[in-house]
Amino acid sequence: MRPSRNRIDAALERSEWGEGAPREPRDARFESPDRGARSERPARTARPERTERPQRTERFGNDRPPSRGGRPPARVPREREPKRERPPYDPETFVPEPKVVVPKAPLPTAVEMAVVTADEAGMRVDRFLEARFEGLSFSHIQRIVRKGELRVNGKRADSKDRLEEGQTVRIPPLKLDTPKVGGGELSEAAQKTLAALKEMIIFEDADVMVLNKPAGLAVQGGSGTVRHVDGMLEVMRDAKGQKPRLVHRLDKDTAGCLLIAKTRFAATKLTGSFRERSARKIYWALVAGVPKPKQGRISTYLAKEENEEDTIMRVAQHGDEGASHAVTYYAVVETSAQKLAWVSLKPVTGRTHRLRAHMAHIDHAIIGDPKYFNKENWRLPGGIQKKLHLLARRIVVPHPRGGTIDATAPLPPHMLQSWNLLGLEADRFDPIENAPEE
Repeated sequence: MRPSRNRIDAALERSEWGEGAPREPRDARFESPDRGARSERPARTARPERTERPQRTERFGNDRPPSRGGRPPARVPREREPKRERPPYDPETFVPEPKVVVPKAPLPTAVEMAVVTADEAGMRVDRFLEARFEGLSFSHIQRIVRKGELRVNGKRADSKDRLEEGQTVRIPPLKLDTPKVGGGELSEAAQKTLAALKEMIIFEDADVMVLNKPAGLAVQGGSGTVRHVDGMLEVMRDAKGQKPRLVHRLDKDTAGCLLIAKTRFAATKLTGSFRERSARKIYWALVAGVPKPKQGRISTYLAKEENEEDTIMRVAQHGDEGASHAVTYYAVVETSAQKLAWVSLKPVTGRTHRLRAHMAHIDHAIIGDPKYFNKENWRLPGGIQKKLHLLARRIVVPHPRGGTIDATAPLPPHMLQSWNLLGLEADRFDPIENAPEE
């Protein structure tokens, strides 16, 4: 029987303070409000009689609870329904499910105004047209862009501009180029074009081709331009009707390495390399005067300036409309009587005419440049042709399937003539090859 609190208190007093010792006041927490008048506890009531436990129902599988302190019982696999057998395939009675084909928008025969949707937001202008009008050639898109026929919210658009949702695109009348499927016999003119292309090839495999483009041959068509590389590539369509694609561009008067993708896979990979600046390009040029210092970096903003006759790039300020940053590294390879200099150029950012505009900006314009050479009372040395002395000398780019493409173009005839007249050694080392990247 459990001792009462009075007995416990008495035992403590006897053991700790002794019999009759004065007691310390107790903590109120242990005092009962009715301690002095405590009554006897009521007798405990009898427990109710136990009723019989209901009979346990039989459990199966996961319905059985796990035993205490032990592992859960093993799962009893349920019987699976038998697989439904497919009816036998009969090619005579088999009817395939119809495929839903979303027709492409018809080519506009008159000027149309298209609103950019949410799905089309962020697309480049040329990709926007390719997605809307299947089969539209790249050269045709570039043609209407250069002519200013394609406008976004009333302003002239560039093919690389990104669209935003809700913008209005003015689309001029379009037409498809006549499809040409390879494998058939070529006409006499087409055979001559194919032979001319093959003479330009300095590297080729199943995916990529590097051409040594001659000076004076345009890369793409434009107003009054009939013969160009993009059009010449029509004769190289494969059996599926796909023709090689341009990966980058060169000015009409610039000679040298031009990269071509022969497959859609290669075009995607190579374009990504240029966007990520994994491709390295080296140019050679003959310029007026000798740049000081002999190695340097040119960094400016360039903006397109258009007039009735021509389009040029001008040096602009940060924040100007249409201004883009452009960087060029240069190094003097050799000089000729302090009047001319052979320079090696390495563009870091791709901009139209950026090398020509940059060299003119530092007052060392490229010889024979009809747009940017504006030195007064300056005469060319005898025997040097008045042609643009700019060569896309070398291109180094990752191959789409691994490895590296490294192609080099020789000096074009007019530049080789100038090198020989000035006594410049074309096989001399190139000091720009190890210029830093940005």
